[in-house]
Amino acid sequence: METETVPRIKTQTEQSRLKKWSQKESVIAWMFLLPSLIGFIVFYAVPAVRGIYISFTDWDMLSDPTFIGVGNYVDMFQDKQFWRSLQVTLYYVLLNIPIQTALAIGLAVVMDRITKSSIVRGIFVMPWLLPPVIVAMIWLWMLDPALGFVNNVLDAIGLNRQPFLGSPGQAMPAIAVINIWQYTGYTALLFFAGLQTIPKSIYEAASIDGATERRIFWSITLPLLRPVLVFVLVTTIIGSFQIFDTIAVTTGGGPVDATRVITWYIFEYAFQRFQMGYATAVAVVLFLILVIATLLQMRILNSGESDLA
Repeated sequence: METETVPRIKTQTEQSRLKKWSQKESVIAWMFLLPSLIGFIVFYAVPAVRGIYISFTDWDMLSDPTFIGVGNYVDMFQDKQFWRSLQVTLYYVLLNIPIQTALAIGLAVVMDRITKSSIVRGIFVMPWLLPPVIVAMIWLWMLDPALGFVNNVLDAIGLNRQPFLGSPGQAMPAIAVINIWQYTGYTALLFFAGLQTIPKSIYEAASIDGATERRIFWSITLPLLRPVLVFVLVTTIIGSFQIFDTIAVTTGGGPVDATRVITWYIFEYAFQRFQMGYATAVAVVLFLILVIATLLQMRILNSGESDLA
């Protein structure tokens, strides 16, 4: 009888210790998570909920908000300027994302095949490390019609000087070039990291079977980069919809509203016209647009699947 009861008591003791240790680990984990959780609630969750409430009010930031229901949303969808700013934003996204993504993949493949030097990677990431305001100021001077470096080069090779940021037709492409220059190197490093996860044996097997470089890229490299591609597209599209710094420094929404993106539209109504309720309603709609765009990308690209599995 004694030999049967001793193991049972020992097992119960071990289970009690494991339970206490698990509870202790949970407390320690919550202690580490608590500062971030408090920061998220104070600086993200509460302002987001308050922002949704403000979007249903008429508030000039000087007096108390007045609840008006969906009035701001009705005015917004009837405002041609809102749709124009959304159209300008989409135009910028279509200019920026395909070129930036294609260049980044190309640079990543070149680095993977030719050099994996940390110095080269450091050079590529340097523009991304610069504050967007500084980058915008540098390019504002470089694209100056009279004294800018770019126009001096054009003049030296016999081409006409261009207004760039001063032209309604050239302003948005110039903004796209500025941001492509700043973020392509960083995006290329993300793709480069993704390339390191692809087994080299797959490339060797494809080469033995006689596959060309082009076939290997489209049939092996690009499909296996899908998880990284989804991450890059989601983050870059969200960032493109939120472009503000470059616009504020270079064009201020002009010329002739050619660069009046949705974030600049929100800024004007919030801090120039003091219609905070209306501006917040536009911000809420922008948030919903980004959520829908993100879900569509993840659904279309099958972000939950991996060809390496």
